[in-house]
Amino acid sequence: MTPNRRTLSEEISIRYRRSRIKGATYFFTVNTYNRRPILCISENVGLLRQAFHKTMQRQPFQIDAIVLLPDHIHCIWTLPADDYNYSMRWRLIKNYFSRHCQDKYEGVGTKSRKIKRERAFWQRKFWEHTIRDDEDFINHVEYIHYNPVKHGLVTAPKDWEFSSFHRYVKLGMYDVRWGTSEEILFDANIGNE
Repeated sequence: MTPNRRTLSEEISIRYRRSRIKGATYFFTVNTYNRRPILCISENVGLLRQAFHKTMQRQPFQIDAIVLLPDHIHCIWTLPADDYNYSMRWRLIKNYFSRHCQDKYEGVGTKSRKIKRERAFWQRKFWEHTIRDDEDFINHVEYIHYNPVKHGLVTAPKDWEFSSFHRYVKLGMYDVRWGTSEEILFDANIGNE
């Protein structure tokens, strides 16, 4: 091997380097395996709530905004001041869900998943973005709340049940009619799903 050439595993490691800022706020996109639409089924919604609750008991974090769609989740978390390990938290959430979810919702896994005894509920990787400032935070919160409209699931954010939008309305941060009168456009870099 030529000294200046990287191995494939080194290349992959470099491409998947994650931000590690203690106490930071992060935006995430987490997809189901092969984008299977299993998340908004009532029993799976409850299971996800349990997975988040159990994980937050073990490894605290704050959920600033969230939307659950049939085949993916967008959310913003703020981690404790002395912690940056969101990957471990996602692993706990995904593992809890995978261990407790009914087999009928599992996808057909690849050979490598079978060898590793890895269930086919989630994509292995997830998208993460470190929130840079207040404007970036607001843009990502709005992206999250408008996402069900973007995907054609409803005509207004208020009509999507599985969203922190309703909490924001109760807190007076949104008018309930937000996002109903015109399409809201976002920077191409936001969401990156």
